[in-house]
Amino acid sequence: MHPAARTRTTFRAGPTPVPQPRSRRIRSLIDADALRVLHRAARVLLDDLPDLTDRLLAVLREQEPAYRTALENDHAATWQEVYRSLRHSVTSLLDPRGTREAAHRCTWRIGVTRAEQGLPLDALLHAFRLGGSLVWQRLVEETTRSEPEDIRLLVHVATDVWNFVDEHCTLVADAYRQAERQLAWRRENRVRLLAAALLDGTSRIADLPETAERLGLPEHGRYVVVAVAGGPPQDLPPGRNAYWHAGVDADHGIVLVGDEGAGEADRDPIAALALPTDGPAGRRIGVGSAVTGLAAVGDARRLADLALSICPPDGGTVRLTEHLPEALVISSPELGATLTERVLGPLLRLEPADRDVLLDTLVTWFACEGSAQRAGERLYCHRNTVLNRLRRCEQLIGRSLARPHDVVEISLALTARGLLRG
Repeated sequence: MHPAARTRTTFRAGPTPVPQPRSRRIRSLIDADALRVLHRAARVLLDDLPDLTDRLLAVLREQEPAYRTALENDHAATWQEVYRSLRHSVTSLLDPRGTREAAHRCTWRIGVTRAEQGLPLDALLHAFRLGGSLVWQRLVEETTRSEPEDIRLLVHVATDVWNFVDEHCTLVADAYRQAERQLAWRRENRVRLLAAALLDGTSRIADLPETAERLGLPEHGRYVVVAVAGGPPQDLPPGRNAYWHAGVDADHGIVLVGDEGAGEADRDPIAALALPTDGPAGRRIGVGSAVTGLAAVGDARRLADLALSICPPDGGTVRLTEHLPEALVISSPELGATLTERVLGPLLRLEPADRDVLLDTLVTWFACEGSAQRAGERLYCHRNTVLNRLRRCEQLIGRSLARPHDVVEISLALTARGLLRG
């Protein structure tokens, strides 16, 4: 606000400055008289603060819908806030230096509080400017009433009054924006914590409604979790029906694939993902099977991680529903290793060259769906050679490729060896 007195310095040309005490004294007297007029009117305003507060609130109620709502929700708190702000404004006219810090703290608190309450910043700045206008208007009214001839002196402090208003508008805007950034960070952090708990399977039932609201996903629905490693997921489905959570070893996407009980989602939940199979080199994508409800997302995440563990090291996409035997093996590596030794042990203990030929023939025969002819074409040998090798395998492992139970065991053992030997 206006300083107690200003020191004016005049620069003049010529070798010897000529003092002009008369001009300096006139200027000082004008400043002193202006301050006297300002202080006299400010003291009256200070005694009339409750009425001044009511007048400002009436204007805000009429011109600012946001303040109209605030007054309806908590009239007493809003009245006190406006009263304190006006009191600091008026006392700053009387003692600008002594009240500066307190006025700043008051304005900063208002900016933070209103940001937390969600009052629009434009409405808050409008309220401060209206408050400044009202204070100036009352100063003019009081001076006109008590000493009309002093109005001309009040003009000399107008700039200082409006500089105060501008300073506090800037301050309240800074406080508001800083609080807004902190609130945004807290909201984002809260969302990350809720999503992490959901994916870890540690989310509380009581938190599910809030989790659904913050993630923008329905609490009840069909969900698939997608695990992505080896590359960013920015080209994966957008966030309208999905939430992506960044992790250390993998990123996880919670993807809505249909409402609870949706038949199409049950038949083919992957169809709703529109998940691209190509991407950066080395990127691996594991897609779990569908679960019902956000409460089951922890289970869906484990299924996605299981699918991710089956992905080839050089990248690719694995849908768990298409690789269930591999998932069974990889979910229990100890049992997989035991099965491999129990079923293929005699074959695996052959000389490497002999062993590899027989294993390649067995794997190729399964890949060709039991066709010796097609297996021979792939292996560049006659079908009879394939049959002879298969008979030798049967003799070594003591199982028959004609018995369904044995075929299942051999197939799982081959799958386990392929997944676990690395």
